[in-house]
Amino acid sequence: MTLTRRLLSASALAMLLGASTAALAQTPSVLRVSAIPDEAPTELQRKFKPLGDYLKKETGLEVQFTPVTDYAAVVEGLATNKIDLAWLGGFTFVQAKLRTQGGAVPIVQRAEDEKFTSKFIVPTDSPVKSLADLKGKTFAFGSPSSTSGHLMPRYFLLQAGIQPDRDFKAVAFSGAHDATVAFVASGRAEGGVLNASVWDKLVESANPNAAKVRVLATTPPYYDYNWTVRPGLDAALTKKLTDAFLKLDPANPEHKDIMALQRASRFIPTKVSNYDGIEAAGKSAGLIK
Repeated sequence: MTLTRRLLSASALAMLLGASTAALAQTPSVLRVSAIPDEAPTELQRKFKPLGDYLKKETGLEVQFTPVTDYAAVVEGLATNKIDLAWLGGFTFVQAKLRTQGGAVPIVQRAEDEKFTSKFIVPTDSPVKSLADLKGKTFAFGSPSSTSGHLMPRYFLLQAGIQPDRDFKAVAFSGAHDATVAFVASGRAEGGVLNASVWDKLVESANPNAAKVRVLATTPPYYDYNWTVRPGLDAALTKKLTDAFLKLDPANPEHKDIMALQRASRFIPTKVSNYDGIEAAGKSAGLIK
């Protein structure tokens, strides 16, 4: 072999080794997962544990769940590549999409999230009989960035001719859906709103706060929660994650607890355009500039 050919071969080998090293560097050993804090941190951890074990088995990666204190932290984590996979509400996904210039990608949602709703609640002995009767009352939303605890209820209130910041005596943000029920049950607010899924779970578990309030009204349906991956996540890993969620079946004994905790009948594919209505509502309500 001539010197030139040997040099070319060495160069090709170096390039190949370099490419292999780069590929290995891009393959994570840990799947970093988070979720918007729409319930108490202990409840989020409890809900995720069996799902995390399942994703570890399906991907071959260690799965690390990192709770955060506010919705914005999840968006920032996806945008700065500190989180690989996140459970987002529809509004939080829109914020993540805008923050990452379209880089964040929703991969799956529960079938229930195609037609999600929110519940307006008041104390059981409240004289309030309609949304209009809430005018002049104190009112609690969930988190400012919550789809089902703020954005969509605010949007539907506006559609009903109620301007929360003008027509309510005071507006508070409880921070989470279960906290909103506690606000209304304790008298800290005369009305509030939370998502239907958490409401149903509190009623089913005979939560003492839920027993002290009643549903006043239910919103029209809208798209809500999804699982989203960060910009640039390896395509093969993204497919593994998508396939893993789509394989989950409540009729399978190994999946039953996972699906029950996720309050899902099944997971289905989703896409960015499903959340165009959420973005439009955010702009209409003045929450997206």
